[in-house]
This record gives sequence, C-alpha cells and structure tokens, in this order.
Amino acid sequence: LAQRAAEMADSAMVAVHEDLAFEDEAVKDFIAILEEHRLNCERQGKYVEADIARARLDELRVHEENRRREAMRARQLAERLGVEEAHMLEFQQFNVEWDRRMADYEENAARLILAMKERHVAELREFQQKLIARATIPRHSKEYLNLRRIQDVLAKQKNYAEAAKIKQKADELMAFEEEKWNNERQAEMYQKEMRFKQKLRLELHALKKRIQQGKAEMTRQRQGELERLLQRYQNVKRELEQQQRMERVRSAKQSTI
Repeated sequence: LAQRAAEMADSAMVAVHEDLAFEDEAVKDFIAILEEHRLNCERQGKYVEADIARARLDELRVHEENRRREAMRARQLAERLGVEEAHMLEFQQFNVEWDRRMADYEENAARLILAMKERHVAELREFQQKLIARATIPRHSKEYLNLRRIQDVLAKQKNYAEAAKIKQKADELMAFEEEKWNNERQAEMYQKEMRFKQKLRLELHALKKRIQQGKAEMTRQRQGELERLLQRYQNVKRELEQQQRMERVRSAKQSTI
C-alpha cells in the first residue's frame, strides 16, 4: 500500500513539480540579479535605490516562502490522496477477489449437493428393488397345514362333503394368514426403507453442515484479511502524517532562520 500510494502521489505531482522547478529557477535568477543590483547601489552610494532593492528582495523572499509553503501543502495533499486512492483500489480488488472465491465455493457446494441427491435417488431405487426381490413365500401355521392334510384324507376317503367344508375353512385361514403376512412384510419393508432414507438424510445433512462450516471459515478468513488490510492502511496513513508533520516543522524552523 505504501509503495502504491507513493507511486500515485508521484504521478499526481509530476506537473506540479515541473512548474515549480521552472518557477524556482526564475525566482532564483531574479533574486540573484536584484541582490547584485542592491550591492552595486550600496557600493556606489545610491542608498535610496539600494533600500528599494532591499525592500523588493524582502518581498520576493516572503513570496518565495509562501510559494514553497503552498507547494509543500499541495504535495502533501497529493500524497495523502495517493494513500487514499491506493487504499480504495486495494479494497476494491480485495472485495472482487473474495466475492469470486465465495461464489466459486457456493457453486462447487451446489454441485456436491446435487451429485449426492442424484446418487441417493439411484441408491434408494436399488434398495427398493432389492427389498422386492427378497420376497419370500409365506409360512403357514400348523393349524392351516393340518387342515390341508385332513382335507386330503377326506377327499381320498371320498367324503367330499366334509372335505369341502374343511377346504373352505383352510382357504379362509390361508387368506387370513397371507393377508397378515403381507401386512407384516409391507410394514417391515416400510421400516427398512425409512431407516435407509434416514441414513441418506443424515449423509446429506452432514455434507451441508461441512459446507456451512467451510463457508463460515472462509468468512472468518475474509474478515481477518480485511482487518489486516485496514490496519496496514492506518499504519501507512499514520506514518505519512508523521513524516509530513516533521517536514512542516523543519520548514517552519528554516523560515525563522
């Protein structure tokens, strides 16, 4: 920042220095001529003319001192403006860079979340297919199996009326048991699917939490760098003000000599 400020201040003062250099030479030449004239008048006893020359020299010296003081004020102002402009430029570049980094982070985070969601959809579909594929034949109760054996025995004995009654009873029991088995199987599949979905939700939540933590860390890092940038600016500004104050003190002392 200090280097940038100095460069900007120097650039701002180029024209001023060129004008001052030309004016310095002109004033010095005129003062030298006028001083020579005063001395000649003094040697020749032309005291009135010598006094006029002395008065004119005093006016010129006062004017020159005022001009130099104004030049110093203008230069110091340009230096301070240079520091301000350099700081604003650095601050703008800082924000542009950090805005880009934060945007890149958000974009990458969105891609990660989308990729995980798509993977979860595929994994859930595969899990559901496996649940369906693992379907088993219902295991009937001993009572049901016993009714079917009795039914077969009665049929072999040609006792069809009793066999029909037993068959109807066995069919009803089979329907009841299969419905119960299907309900239990559906409930079990539902519970397994819910647990699997919960696992996927936790995985997605963990990813979002890591992303949020990363974003918070970047925000802290940005704030820390901003504070250091502002501190550097304050240090440069304070150092420049001290240098300019010392320069004004030296200039004031020289004016009284």
